[in-house]
Amino acid sequence: MAVVASAPGKVLMTGGYLILERPNAGLILSTSARFYAIIKPLYAESKPDNWDWIDVRLTSPQLSREALYKIELENLTIQTVSSSETGNPFVEYALQYSVAAAYATFDQNKKDLLHKLLLQGLDITILGSNDFYSYRNEIERRALPLTPESLATLPPFASITFNTDDANEENCKPEVAKTGLGSSAAMTTAVVAALLHYLGVIKISSSKDHRDRKDIADLDLIHKIAQTAHCIAQGKVGSGFDVSSAVYGSQRYVRFSPEVISSTQVVDKAVPLPEVITDILKGKWDHDRTEFSLPPLMTLLLGEPGTGGSSTPSMVGAVKKWQKSDPQKSMDTWRRLSEANSALEMQLNLLRKFAKEQWDVYKSVIDSCTMFRSDKWIEQASEPSKKAVVKALLGAKEAMLGIRHLMRLMGEAAGVPIEPESQTQLLDAIMNMEGVLVAGVPGAGGFDAIFAVTLGDSSRNVTKMWSSLNVLAMLVKEDPCGVLLESSDPRTNEITSAV
Repeated sequence: MAVVASAPGKVLMTGGYLILERPNAGLILSTSARFYAIIKPLYAESKPDNWDWIDVRLTSPQLSREALYKIELENLTIQTVSSSETGNPFVEYALQYSVAAAYATFDQNKKDLLHKLLLQGLDITILGSNDFYSYRNEIERRALPLTPESLATLPPFASITFNTDDANEENCKPEVAKTGLGSSAAMTTAVVAALLHYLGVIKISSSKDHRDRKDIADLDLIHKIAQTAHCIAQGKVGSGFDVSSAVYGSQRYVRFSPEVISSTQVVDKAVPLPEVITDILKGKWDHDRTEFSLPPLMTLLLGEPGTGGSSTPSMVGAVKKWQKSDPQKSMDTWRRLSEANSALEMQLNLLRKFAKEQWDVYKSVIDSCTMFRSDKWIEQASEPSKKAVVKALLGAKEAMLGIRHLMRLMGEAAGVPIEPESQTQLLDAIMNMEGVLVAGVPGAGGFDAIFAVTLGDSSRNVTKMWSSLNVLAMLVKEDPCGVLLESSDPRTNEITSAV
């Protein structure tokens, strides 16, 4: 019996850099791009009871890769038997920690059943939506226009191309061309969720309605294991917002204290892995997460500028160096940036409130503003209730301009292109279009995908404009739903969204 779980990619709308330090918050939108993990037994029957290890096969069809592992049952150590790649630490830690979590939470009766199940081996397949990867080269190779319609002609889970560095081929392994949606966090989360469900530790919901989740304790368990596995695989304790949104969906997020996973970082072979995991599960996970999503009748758009992406760790490193060298100025910039982030959050929450309490008024204003640039919006509002909605829209736009200005200042001071000049020109042009609320560079900025939030049905104009400027509008949309149990192998379903 196969278990299929999926977890979404993310867009960090506000909170770039600040989200690394408590108590700064970030607004994260989870997306329709999802990573899938399919788990089934490797053998029809269990190995004998005295067998000492679990056989595991990991397949990544999009990369045409397969790896075979053995997990030694006594200490749950993992070793590679054969692999067509250098290994996938995210899946390896997800695998080890999920099995350890099952042993740590089960009583002896359940442990015996778990043992029998594991002796059938584990067959794991991982698949990522096309949106996680760049297919510009493929579209150009086919001589198709840079449009979402061209992207939609690709088969679901298309083969992934590599960035090659001809000048430095020997020292530099080819890297997959990505779009910055958090593929490693979504992949880790999907594998952990599928494994914990398959092993009987949790029961994940298959409900797409994120407000209808009854499995919050199970999601919390997935979060703890996925967050830990992801941090250890990365070799550092990051902010964790990408894993949190992969588990719970769109949210306002304040990071956990790094000490909560400190026990996993102490390499002490004397402490068995299930004990380490018990510490993690009992630890005080103090991250703060509240529900957040875009107000109704707004659309998230992502565009790939085709400049190859940026290295987030090196940009973060440069900003931290600047903070140390000029603490006074950096603290002032961070304080102002935090205020601008809060202002945007406040206006978006106010717009959600208007939509909930005065739907007809809210809808009427959005429909009107769709057809005009923002400097003409106030003219569309005759009565006070409509003026209040327009004021919130303009307040959100103003806050975003403030955020962008401060991110540019921070980039200049730290010597890194947080909002490069080419992106600035592009974003300014987008924000001056009819029906556009905000536009920016998500997360740490640089040359990754840009985002825009449009009103009503004005997104089509933006995608046309992007095509003319060599920006490929992606098919991905906001989807507030986190981790899900899927009913079948996604390759048997048509899961590409219609344009």
